[in-house]
Amino acid sequence: MDPGDPACDPASDPATRDPTGDPTAQSVPTGQDPLLFLQSLQTLWSTRELRQLREEAWRGFAALDDPLTSLLDMLDGSQGWRGRGSSLEAWVACELKRWLQTRPRPRPAQGSPGLKQLQARAVRVLAESPPSLVEPLVSIFQLQDADRSPLLAHIHRLHQEGRFKEAVVLGTKLQLQPDLDFETMSAPLLLQDKVHLVERYVDSLPDLQQRLLALLDSWCQPGFDVTVVARRYPQVTSVRLERLSPRELSRQVLRLLERYGLDPALCPNVVTQQHLAALRYLCHKRLVERSLSQESWAEHVQGLVGQNQWLQEQLLQLLTAHNDAAVVARCVLDLSLPTEQLPATVATELSRLRLQEGTTEVPFEDREDDHYQLPVAREDIHFLASWEDLARHQEELLQPGQVVGVDLEWRPSFCVGGRPRASLMQVAVEGRVFLLDLPELLSPAGGPAPRAFSRLVSRLLSDPSVTKLGYGMAGDLRSLGASYPALAHAEKQLRGSLDLLQVHKQMRVVDMPAPGVDGARGPRGLSLLVQQVLGKPLDKTQQLSNWDRRPLGEGQLVYAAADAYCLLEVYWALCREPARFHLSGDLARSLRLGRSGRSRMQEPPRLQKALASPRQVPAEGVATPEVRARAFRVVCDSMLQGLARSLRCLGVDVLVLGAGEDHRRAAEVARQEGRVILTSGLPYQKLRAQVAAGRCLSVDCSLRARQQAKAVLRHFNVRVTPADIFSRCQACNCDQYLKVSKDMMKQLVWLGSHPEGPSSTGDKTTQNEDERETGSAPEEAPGCGTYDPPCRWLEEADLRSRAPATLGNGTRLQLAGVPAGVLRRRALRHFYCCTGCGKVFWEGSHLGRVTAHFQEVLESAPSSREPGQAPGQAGSSD
Repeated sequence: MDPGDPACDPASDPATRDPTGDPTAQSVPTGQDPLLFLQSLQTLWSTRELRQLREEAWRGFAALDDPLTSLLDMLDGSQGWRGRGSSLEAWVACELKRWLQTRPRPRPAQGSPGLKQLQARAVRVLAESPPSLVEPLVSIFQLQDADRSPLLAHIHRLHQEGRFKEAVVLGTKLQLQPDLDFETMSAPLLLQDKVHLVERYVDSLPDLQQRLLALLDSWCQPGFDVTVVARRYPQVTSVRLERLSPRELSRQVLRLLERYGLDPALCPNVVTQQHLAALRYLCHKRLVERSLSQESWAEHVQGLVGQNQWLQEQLLQLLTAHNDAAVVARCVLDLSLPTEQLPATVATELSRLRLQEGTTEVPFEDREDDHYQLPVAREDIHFLASWEDLARHQEELLQPGQVVGVDLEWRPSFCVGGRPRASLMQVAVEGRVFLLDLPELLSPAGGPAPRAFSRLVSRLLSDPSVTKLGYGMAGDLRSLGASYPALAHAEKQLRGSLDLLQVHKQMRVVDMPAPGVDGARGPRGLSLLVQQVLGKPLDKTQQLSNWDRRPLGEGQLVYAAADAYCLLEVYWALCREPARFHLSGDLARSLRLGRSGRSRMQEPPRLQKALASPRQVPAEGVATPEVRARAFRVVCDSMLQGLARSLRCLGVDVLVLGAGEDHRRAAEVARQEGRVILTSGLPYQKLRAQVAAGRCLSVDCSLRARQQAKAVLRHFNVRVTPADIFSRCQACNCDQYLKVSKDMMKQLVWLGSHPEGPSSTGDKTTQNEDERETGSAPEEAPGCGTYDPPCRWLEEADLRSRAPATLGNGTRLQLAGVPAGVLRRRALRHFYCCTGCGKVFWEGSHLGRVTAHFQEVLESAPSSREPGQAPGQAGSSD
């Protein structure tokens, strides 16, 4: 049992107390001789009967007339405490200190002759004391307030004898740091890797903390030889040179900078070394991996190098070690680096660049075909930076039952300090990505935006029906909370999540690098997961760009969107083929349920519907994500004109390549606008390799156009409702109509001197089947609602001219196709005109036929919209 343990204190032991409660109120003799008192304790000390020893010691202290003088007499008359081991004298001193703390009694006044005499004696004892006696003597005799001269002399003597630790400890106890030379006291301990003692020495002393950092930083300057310092202290026999390298010292400095909260400018050498390490990293990313854009590279390097001549020289050495003279010359030109020591080949290339006007970046290899391509059109990437933006898209962000991908971006930091605050939060939903400007939305000057945004994030994260996908999501949310106090509880609010990082760790992919394996230039992390699941890695050239910059560059916007949207595509692919990646049964079920395996929440409604609908389940038995007809976008080759008309008839956005147009144009359009490629024949294999997995389909040309359309809709799980039929012009693909009254139509036809024309395309009997499917708008038919798309009436102000009838956008109305007989129909009250091509439509019999033809794909869709309800707002079971 430790004699210093309060449990051994006789004052806490009822067995030692008398009836009055005073444990020392016993019949003991007074005026006891200190040495006899010490001898009386020796037997108990030798038997280590510590409890009884303490009781006897405390009774003896009470019997002493002057405990302080008695302690010094005891130490002066004894030799046992002068060794380095434990001693009875040192134990008695410690116990006396405790006894005095529990028994306040008058002491000599501060500065009185009596106290000064006691302090002088204590200092003499202290000069020969082992470390175990230092603390009690300093406390009992208040030596920190004593005459400093003998104390300082004693500390200097300890230092000269090579007892550096004892000197520092005593100086710390006596609070003599301001009177001692800091470098002399601390350097020997630093050489022995005893930084913790020096940290105690400077604790609560900001000036000494700065001097400690400055000393360590001076040892980090280029070319510094720490053995020069070691030679000043020959008593230091165990110099830890391996712990004194610039790299190790820099780590210590950075740690202390963070601990003390001091300005990094105090440590210019460490900062310079850190900048050099960052330059090596950036040059490797740019020149070797080629995974960093020139713009981002130049911006970061300029910030690191500045006007530091030494760093400029180091950068030039890094650049000239690279063999591509054109790239090196471009870097030198962009950064305005000194050119005196450039190799001749680089200098020649630099001169050529300077002669060129409007020089641009020396291009690296074309990376587009080698990386994951975002299957979302640019107009479906929304940058939200205000309360109005949030309000406009809140319903889409918080749609119950959906699956969302969540990611964060922040500006990379290569300088001293913690992780910078998050700059951008990406939320990807099916077909769209929302980029949330965190600094703007959470700015104190943002009006209602900060509170609205905090509520939105809280609702999104806490809704268990919304499956949140991430890659290391917990770390991202911790960073988000650390960056913005309003979101400090984001991680705790998370419900209904699936961390694909954990899925990645359990995946096994044949003939591909295992998750987490870092090749010299190979992808890693999320990029590796995307490559293993979707076939191509992420393009990370914008990863290290400046995410605090506003406005963000076009490349940054697309990169940020892809970083979040790829989570959705990976999730869908894993859901379709869990066995392909050797996922465990529990994990596969978690994927199908769209949640973490630890969660017990109800299955999201959208996935319930997908799993329950037979037409939406592919061969693997796992649901394919559903897409609305008007959100489904495709590009067809010129051989699929009939399929294009059929899909447009059902509201699908279809672009068709022109006759003779290169098939590669389809891949280009698909990547730029987020479209799916529909093709036939030999081009399929080439086009498939140019877009993301699952974004190209080979169409069976032996099928009729209507059958092809049904196959496409089933393959991509496209939901078609009656409201989608004829929501898009089959001639030009435009989805904007104007409603024209019969009277105005008569006037326009008459003004154009329009002769008698053909009958409605919906009543022709000579058309082939495909043409009949793309005729006029339908009249009311059994089992179908009246065709009434939401559009405004054509007004006089919309016409640029009445003869010929031309809209304000220059589109001429195709009035030649409106027969006089149709104008005389009493039941017909209005017409429709396409604002894109000017084609005129009217009520015919076509709606009933189209509905009947496509009844199979309409069966599981919601019923027709209510009268006057706009397309895209029809009731949904989701």
